[in-house]
Amino acid sequence: MASSEDIVSLKDRTSFNAAGVFLLALATLAAGWFFIDGLDALLLAWQTPEYSHGPLIPVLSALMFLRELKQYPAPDGPVRDRWPGVAVLALAFACGALGKLAQVDDIVAYATIIWVAGIILVTMGWSRGRHFWPAVLHLVYMLPLPATLYYKVSIWLQMVSSEIGVGILKLLSVPVFLEGNIIDLGVMRLHVAEACSGLRYLFPIMSFSYIFAVLYQGPKWHKAVLLLAAVPITVLMNSVRIAAAGIIANVYGIEWLEGFTHFFEGWVIFIICIVLLFALARVMLLFHPGRPTLGDALDLETTGLLAQAGRIRHIAPSAALVAAAFLGLAALAAWQMVPQDRGQPVARSAFALFPTRLGDWQQRGPEERLTPEIAKALGADDYRQVTMMRDAATPTVGLFMAFYHDQSKGGVHSPEICLPSSGWEIARLERVDIAPRLGVDGAFLLNRAIIQKGEARMMVYYWFQQGERRVAWDVAAKFYLLADGIRSGQTDGGIVRLTTAMAPDESEASAEARLLDMTRQVIAPLPKFMPED
Repeated sequence: MASSEDIVSLKDRTSFNAAGVFLLALATLAAGWFFIDGLDALLLAWQTPEYSHGPLIPVLSALMFLRELKQYPAPDGPVRDRWPGVAVLALAFACGALGKLAQVDDIVAYATIIWVAGIILVTMGWSRGRHFWPAVLHLVYMLPLPATLYYKVSIWLQMVSSEIGVGILKLLSVPVFLEGNIIDLGVMRLHVAEACSGLRYLFPIMSFSYIFAVLYQGPKWHKAVLLLAAVPITVLMNSVRIAAAGIIANVYGIEWLEGFTHFFEGWVIFIICIVLLFALARVMLLFHPGRPTLGDALDLETTGLLAQAGRIRHIAPSAALVAAAFLGLAALAAWQMVPQDRGQPVARSAFALFPTRLGDWQQRGPEERLTPEIAKALGADDYRQVTMMRDAATPTVGLFMAFYHDQSKGGVHSPEICLPSSGWEIARLERVDIAPRLGVDGAFLLNRAIIQKGEARMMVYYWFQQGERRVAWDVAAKFYLLADGIRSGQTDGGIVRLTTAMAPDESEASAEARLLDMTRQVIAPLPKFMPED
């Protein structure tokens, strides 16, 4: 027998239901306040060129939701499957709480989407609400990528686009040479910067292709091809854009790439990507049995959306909706009980006090300062870059250290990302444990790389210092950062990098011996400057 709260009369479904609207508004306001850190992170991300399309995503998702809503009129009887939605809401608040404890606002933003899915299931029930997953999943396109993933994707896109772009220039008989992400045209060198990776229009094109695939009325494999085609189309056209930039710079000079020309060129490529997506759909329709036109294959019906939006007035109160509001208020109350002084800055000595003599090694010359642009990209609270020498016959060792009081808003950039941007190619990269050779207890994992630029070669040691841990893998460093933030609120950490040039006939063992010796000298005073507590 249905409970009184589940019985909805025809009058209830066609008139304003104050109790239901109030509960929904209360649940939404409580959740909005709890997830405010994530919403603030979204607003900041949307101010960057890569995510400037972000504000359009919730609007487009809402339109997709209203279009789908027309297929599901209000039920005539009770809705008995609302409680799975409450479980999803509980998951959303749990994920949001972990993000708030770790001070990683992006996690809070991700949890907000889970909450949206949960509230739809609560108001409509599982059997009907689960059909709206395309509109909810589309919200993912408004989120910023995690910083580590963002830089890895950006560098990969730069490398692929640079290689294809240089290939196009060679086909056009333009003399060109590629060093990492630097295109050498002989008379000038073009740096394929982060802004030229294609991310600025990859994300909006992926969003567009997602909606295109949802609206497309054709076989599922057609939809899959349209969805997946966004990435190769964008990479190809971004390569054409880079090649065009090389031609313009070679013929007219690099100043033509600044200002309006750069902006206009980007928008032209974006529009061409959209045209290619439509062209791909049209080609696939040629093999469709009914040979429909592209207009017939796209469901662009938009009538009655305002009427569907007005259905929010008729939401019936239920025990599940009461629970949704209670969860939001309880989460807010629980968060007020969390100590606000978690994660205080650690006490440490500034790198300016780091010893200039380490064993047999002596600092050569003054400390080296980064350019303002590189220092801004690094974002460190303190750093030190010096050259250490032992004697005139021994190649020098470069020592670089950076420290962050709070890595939750970005933090350390891996040399895997930075080195290609300066023209160096990573010939080999491996993670090794040097503890046995250093004679220290426990593991000492770090990255050992051989990098090259033309004929020049260097060996590199680097590791991430996360509290008492020395971590080689940047993803693992982010995991420990998250765990430490949740446990104690501490989000500090840093990176240590050692480099030494290799002579043409020098063995790797000889170069590594220098780095091992320097590492042994550096780790002794390091805890004063990168606390391990």
